[in-house]
Amino acid sequence: MWQPSIGGIVVGMTPAELLIDTFGRIRDGVHRVLADLDDDALTARPGPDANTIGWLVWHLLRVQDDHVAEVAGTEQVWTSQGYAGRAGLPFDDGATGYGQSVDEVGQVRVGVALLGEYADAVTDATVAYLADLGADDLDRVVDDAWDPPVTLGVRLVSVIGDDLQHVGQAAYAKGLLG
Repeated sequence: MWQPSIGGIVVGMTPAELLIDTFGRIRDGVHRVLADLDDDALTARPGPDANTIGWLVWHLLRVQDDHVAEVAGTEQVWTSQGYAGRAGLPFDDGATGYGQSVDEVGQVRVGVALLGEYADAVTDATVAYLADLGADDLDRVVDDAWDPPVTLGVRLVSVIGDDLQHVGQAAYAKGLLG
């Protein structure tokens, strides 16, 4: 779709459209990483203590699912759509990978197909939530445990930053593995 621009900067997008486009790019990056990989490649480590591609992808999707469900006031896709049961990981269903040990990273064995499906489902849920957001919604405080309190806009940007870093790490690891 054509967008008007001034000096290369797109004008006329709403905050919701910008966020939806960004989360779509994260999903697309996940699918590029998963393309041409088999399930065994997901558990290979480029170094002895390195995160695996499978863990990086699972983790970034779990964080997005967890954080967006929390601000949306909905159940996570991981549990509501049965991905937790299908994945069969040895962790609590609420685990997102945050703070996991090297050994726990190695226990994440989720197949390429399931990760791809989960990426689509998480993105669909994220887009459904974002579709009705207005600019003023981004100023809503979603976590007052911090100083300053975290707004919805800050939380979404944090998820985007984390997700993009992990997609990049997964792509780099894929390149290292050949």
